[in-house]
Amino acid sequence: MLRSAAWFGDSEDPTGGKLRAFSHRSRMRQLGYLPEEHLGKPVIAVLNTWSDINPCHMHLRERAEQVKRGVWQAGGFPLEFPVSTLSETFQKPTPMLYRNLLAMETEELLRSYPVDGAVLMGGCDKTVPALLMGAASAGLPALVVPSGPMLRGNYRGRALGSGTDLWAYWDEYRAGRIGECELSQVECGLARSPGHCMTMGTASTMTAAAEALGMALPGSSSIPAVDSGHHRMASASGARAVELVRARLTPDRIMTREAFEDAAATVLALGGSTNALIHLVAMAGRVGVPLSLEDFDEIGRRVPVLADVRPVGAALMEDFYYAGGLPALLRQLAGVPGALHPERPTVAGGSFGDYYAAAETHDPQVIRTPQDPVASEGGVAVLRGNLAPGGAVIKHLAADPELLVHTGPAVVFDSYQELQQNIDDPAFGITESTVLVLRGAGPLGGPGMPEYGMLPIPSYLLERGVKDLVRISDARMSGTSYGTCVLHVAPESHAGGPLALVRTGDLVTLDVPARLLQLEVTAEELERRRAAWQPPEPRFERGYGALYSEHITQADQGCDFDFLARAGDNPSPDPS
Repeated sequence: MLRSAAWFGDSEDPTGGKLRAFSHRSRMRQLGYLPEEHLGKPVIAVLNTWSDINPCHMHLRERAEQVKRGVWQAGGFPLEFPVSTLSETFQKPTPMLYRNLLAMETEELLRSYPVDGAVLMGGCDKTVPALLMGAASAGLPALVVPSGPMLRGNYRGRALGSGTDLWAYWDEYRAGRIGECELSQVECGLARSPGHCMTMGTASTMTAAAEALGMALPGSSSIPAVDSGHHRMASASGARAVELVRARLTPDRIMTREAFEDAAATVLALGGSTNALIHLVAMAGRVGVPLSLEDFDEIGRRVPVLADVRPVGAALMEDFYYAGGLPALLRQLAGVPGALHPERPTVAGGSFGDYYAAAETHDPQVIRTPQDPVASEGGVAVLRGNLAPGGAVIKHLAADPELLVHTGPAVVFDSYQELQQNIDDPAFGITESTVLVLRGAGPLGGPGMPEYGMLPIPSYLLERGVKDLVRISDARMSGTSYGTCVLHVAPESHAGGPLALVRTGDLVTLDVPARLLQLEVTAEELERRRAAWQPPEPRFERGYGALYSEHITQADQGCDFDFLARAGDNPSPDPS
């Protein structure tokens, strides 16, 4: 029996049933639907994150119609629901503050309405993990329609990558090597179509992770947003959602330990965003799968980087798609012993190995073989030491190799605002050997762990040709960013982590090969500083912010709410 039938009564007798079922059917007539349009058919919720201020999703209103077309053709009944739009480009202080809000909205919407399954539409950084977290907790059959990357940018005949080239050209402007005219042309050419960032930023990383988990149709994450293939994929996803309901294939049967290992291997082989570690840990927690930072580090040591895509490589997502997309990369990755689990189930109906069995690589420069990788191991390393007992991460392939083993004196900033105001002041004594430290930017301190981690380099160093410094923070970093940036330091300074105890002038050691992040201060001195430390005042006094502050977990635990991450069942609603 369909779950939705509990709202509408006996589908074989649309005139019978209890009072509430009669009322529900009456309201469906008010909406203009005939009994034969919905009674006895799988009801598919189409969760749409479109809004007027989210350029990554500006085309999803149209795609929702194509999803609904697929649902109709497969014998289902689609209902579109607008849900929160998380726009990395405009939402302040950071959409990460609201990821769990969208996850809650997704879960409770699916739980409370007469729906049997769901299509989850989105792509911008926090959207896909939020939708999957909520859908996993709701426990209804679901799959993702990735919003797709935008077309490559253009500036004077050069291909631009959103985010990555934004930072690069802004530093050129700060260094005085380009002027207002050139900057204006970059501004107009950087992002020129619907879709999320076309570099291997967090959006491209997380949509690929959703596909690698088996929660999206094969090849769906690579299709450019404006390509006609994206239209067809949306329709096919709608049709497949109906079949998922009939097969009772719920997310917990797909999002297994093996699936998360494969998603982690895929992220690392793509040279993907450090944000993926937080999101995948949180997503795994929703289905009771243990996943730790050590899992990523262990997988990363044996999985090579195979995608030559910015910011680690040179190409863009459009090139990646033409080269064969994610199925082609997965087929190459399958050649690494133990990298993937081909027999596990997916929303496509076959095994994961069926995703990539016949995939072909059309450009071996963009999608490499394991014998000719971009790098011999994954692009993210997990660090520990007395400065990060809960762990920290670095995208070391996007860093200056000469800084991966480095000891230097710290210059400490207590907020991003303080850093912005003073970074160009020579009086702070920042040199090539300095270790820049930003604190107060974690899950609690940010608030919401903003993407402040690519700390700016002083303009006077940029003018001298210095392009990288060791930078350490409890913040996150855009997946489109680059540099020797140590991120997600846990516990964060706002919670009393060791980062709160660092003082300007202290020596700090970064040793990526040894996976070490060490404050060169004696344990006795750290204890004296800890005894004198006072916790900051709470950021919020009421509302969602207060709820967030009371229940958010640290970065190494996925930044989920503790009451959402824990095991337990909620009662199903009684439609009568």
